[in-house]
Amino acid sequence: MLTACTLFYANISQAQTSSAKRHIIVDVGHGQRFYSAPGTSTGNDVAPVERVNYITGEVEKNAGSLNAKVSYLKTAITAESLAKSDVLFMHIPSSKFSPAEVKAIHEYLRKGGSLFLVMDVDYWSTLAQTNVNDLISPYGITYKHDNPDTETNGGYAKAGPVTAGRLSIPYHGARIVEGGSPFCFSNTTQDHPFGVYKALDGGGKIIVMGDGMVSLYMAEWKGVTYPCAEFMQHAFAWLLN
Repeated sequence: MLTACTLFYANISQAQTSSAKRHIIVDVGHGQRFYSAPGTSTGNDVAPVERVNYITGEVEKNAGSLNAKVSYLKTAITAESLAKSDVLFMHIPSSKFSPAEVKAIHEYLRKGGSLFLVMDVDYWSTLAQTNVNDLISPYGITYKHDNPDTETNGGYAKAGPVTAGRLSIPYHGARIVEGGSPFCFSNTTQDHPFGVYKALDGGGKIIVMGDGMVSLYMAEWKGVTYPCAEFMQHAFAWLLN
């Protein structure tokens, strides 16, 4: 898995990089189950320090190849904390965002900031625990219930603005996402997309995912290898440009 990732990063096209340094902020202040700042654990057994270091290391490789830096926000989200950010990345929050935080994120998006939001099935975080729909519903995107297809293993991102070609990505279960432009589906049906994107009028962009495996860089699942780093590279590149 690591060898494949290393080869991928070594062959990234220079055309994807930007001349100006960009900034990705990773929110780790809302009960995330897997993400934390490098060198720390999430405080639960699903993401000890070594696992956190792996996934944040992969994020930073993606960012570095796009001439972007990464920082980790442990405190409340404010207009000031977002002022120099190009992308706000949130992975499976499990606590609520305050009205002030929701307002700051909407203002950030209105001014051209981008959002990469990931949720998963109720086992990890429910819509009663976290008000993520308050962040995305004004843009016509909504998280719904768990996908009824719990048997399929494996999915894909179709060719389009985010991924230039079709990419296989890990999938199992997931939360349905409605609205936006669907681009991620299970291998068996397009009836319940688990990934959508939207470009906003002010220049901002949104990617909303209902399965967290690809953004956890789970490059091998059920004996199948997936190009997770490549998917994340394309996702961050689209959000940054």
